[in-house]
Amino acid sequence: MSPRPDYSGIRATVMGLGSFGGGVAAARFLAAQGARVSVTDLRDKSQLLDSLHALQNCPIEQLVTGQHPEELFRDCQLLIVNPAVPPGNPLVELARTQGAEISTEINLFLRHQPGRLIAVSGSNGKSTTSALTATLLQHSFPDVNTFLGGNIGGSLLEELHRIQPDDFVVLELSSFQLHRIDVSFFHPQAAVLTGFSPNHLDWHGSLTDYRTAKQKLFGSACRDSCGIVPAETEADFSPRHDWRIRGRKHVFGLQDTGEDGAFLQSGMLLLRTAAGRREDTCRLQIPRTLPGAHNAGNIAAACCAAWLCEADPAGFENALRGFAPLPHRLQKTAACNGIEFWDDSKATTPAAAAAALKLFSGRAIVIAGGASKGVDPEPLAAAIRTHAKSAVLIGESASVLQRLLNADHHKQRAACQIASDFESGFRMAVESATSGDIVLLSPGCASYDWFRDYRHRGEVFCKLVSEWIESQ
Repeated sequence: MSPRPDYSGIRATVMGLGSFGGGVAAARFLAAQGARVSVTDLRDKSQLLDSLHALQNCPIEQLVTGQHPEELFRDCQLLIVNPAVPPGNPLVELARTQGAEISTEINLFLRHQPGRLIAVSGSNGKSTTSALTATLLQHSFPDVNTFLGGNIGGSLLEELHRIQPDDFVVLELSSFQLHRIDVSFFHPQAAVLTGFSPNHLDWHGSLTDYRTAKQKLFGSACRDSCGIVPAETEADFSPRHDWRIRGRKHVFGLQDTGEDGAFLQSGMLLLRTAAGRREDTCRLQIPRTLPGAHNAGNIAAACCAAWLCEADPAGFENALRGFAPLPHRLQKTAACNGIEFWDDSKATTPAAAAAALKLFSGRAIVIAGGASKGVDPEPLAAAIRTHAKSAVLIGESASVLQRLLNADHHKQRAACQIASDFESGFRMAVESATSGDIVLLSPGCASYDWFRDYRHRGEVFCKLVSEWIESQ
């Protein structure tokens, strides 16, 4: 590890506090190291109450809300950029031209953390896979700490004093975080790509640039590290041989390909490495709380990463039995009058929504739509057309999806209607449901047209479900 930098006295600007504590943690960390910290955020104080409360006792020199004052970027020596700030932002470029170091909360953490790093990214499934990996490691190595952080929510900067070289650090990384990652300090022992399909093209600008960001997951690996990629491809967007993996390549899937990796098939987990010279097998029953082939793939990927970190697969089934699924990820929230309600608000891509619709094929009245992120909506329309009983369309993409679903050249159509707001959309879905049906929130789009984030969208759905059940 390189020598610890001296932050004492440097002028640091934190651009954006963020929604999950990253900006707050960066500001607190730098201030504790003696930096002269300024914080700027475009939101007003009423939207930042929790973050401002967390900074109450922190020696911040300037805290500006509602704007990004140019002088805080012109005069800083270190700029910490929120992951949501897109490439080419003029204020970031101004700071760069004035000689500032451009960094992120994740890079600050990576520069100082001494633990054994497992990095996870992917268009879908990265949060669940990260949490599963951490659970398997915690169960397998009770005498060392396992830390889980990154895009899954919650900064690990304030845990740095606790992390020891033998500890595991499981870090979920978004494409935004990977775009600005400093490969000088990013050396994962295992790097997992859960899958790849178009996403965030409005931010990255093109599928090529989005893929370039994901490639950084493997870009700084050493020869002893492991890169883990899907055995199956997603609509030819992610041929596994196209990912440049400097370390040892492993694949995961639901059918044994004969390669090194992890394969979960017919209730058995097969693990193989070192060009087939080492194998383990064990029975592995998938928890009912993790339904669908996509979750089976997430489990296989997590098992592969944990096993390559020397975890004993004999304990994997017990570890999974105690796993608490993450909220808003294909989660059954309630059932009433023979109708089931499933919250899959985290399904923000067509591929994620398609996985849920396939699981409930022919039974789902799906609430779909939202902000498209520049992604082609046809795969989402195709999944609705093929698997949904009917659809209620919401948000910015509703009219486009309706046009695709009603196109004359498609013989098979799913009945659809557009909702003017989320509450009326929920009511439409419930009123069309009969016993045996599933009311499924699986939008296949981002939430920021109508909601703060996917969590807010899922919470509103669950609230409406509770209110409807109480009225019965």
